[in-house]
Amino acid sequence: MSDDERAVFYAHYQSFKNYLTPQLKSKHLRQFDYEFWTPSACTKSMSVLEIGCGTGLFLAYLREKGVSEFLGIDRDSDLRGYLPQGLEDHFIEGDIQAFLEAENEGRHFDRIALFDVLEYFTPIEGLGLLTGLKKILRPGGRVVIRVPNVSSPWGLQYQYGDLTHRTAFTPESLRQLAQSAGFDCLVCLPQRRGHFWQNLCEGGLQWLLRRILSTSPEIWSANFIAVIKVKQGASVDRN
Repeated sequence: MSDDERAVFYAHYQSFKNYLTPQLKSKHLRQFDYEFWTPSACTKSMSVLEIGCGTGLFLAYLREKGVSEFLGIDRDSDLRGYLPQGLEDHFIEGDIQAFLEAENEGRHFDRIALFDVLEYFTPIEGLGLLTGLKKILRPGGRVVIRVPNVSSPWGLQYQYGDLTHRTAFTPESLRQLAQSAGFDCLVCLPQRRGHFWQNLCEGGLQWLLRRILSTSPEIWSANFIAVIKVKQGASVDRN
């Protein structure tokens, strides 16, 4: 699919995604605590960048956690009108590559989040993106990534439910991309969704399938989370 062909789908993306102003709830706090705060060892004194921030649910979470220095960037100009009140100054409309090339006003971040974003890039584009992020990561910084998990049959609906997705990931291929960009993958985690009894039943089914199948996925959940960190000794261009 060419860029011109892809633009046809993006022209109707707002109606496809059915944008609404998000309301931060306790379930979202638990979700982001598990997917971001705890595995990345984040604290409220850190600076956080979210790439592809959408309507700003994660930004609202950061504000609730007491983070004072945070920023979201998204190329969709329609999103500003859907942000929760008071987050307008924490949002930049634009392309992440342009943001990096413009030297982002000299800003650096302790944590960078890419939730449901990396699958929109080709492998080479994803490699360039991760490589570029190294120059705005502070020493010891970490990147948290969430993508559909095509090693699980439950992940196919997330990967192929959007025709603008360009790369399918498994935990192993995500590690390969991270390594190629000069990162170490610290951990890959399953995403937790649904209620207690649903999770319990899914866990039982996965336990059974692991014993029946000759080959089973490393992670069964429809999406997975990876936390990556720049390799020790890796060169970082901060200019």
